[in-house]
Amino acid sequence: QVQLQESGPGLVKPSQTLSLTCFVSGGSISGNFYAWTWIRQSPGKGLEWLGIITSDGSTYYNPSLKSRTSVDRDIDKNQFSLQLTSVTPDDTAVYFCVRELLPSCFDSWGQGTQVTVSS
Repeated sequence: QVQLQESGPGLVKPSQTLSLTCFVSGGSISGNFYAWTWIRQSPGKGLEWLGIITSDGSTYYNPSLKSRTSVDRDIDKNQFSLQLTSVTPDDTAVYFCVRELLPSCFDSWGQGTQVTVSS
């Protein structure tokens, strides 16, 4: 059974870069049929899809955040990461790493990590 675990700072200052890592166990991030996704949920808002990296390393981003978002991976460590630049308090949210069984079946979720943007 695959397990995902987010890791990163809980507090980031405005204008800085938010960096999170997702550690994956029980399944390879380079395996076929799956992609690896970042999703967030802000207070009072629904889920927001941020970006994805596929088994061949292709990346796709939410158009509204594309200029600030980067998803990468380390196959040897079986982990993938999120970077969100120039953060503002609006980026305060719980961030989830998620496995997607293509297409559009988000079948395994990390527990989520709270990130607060504040000075």
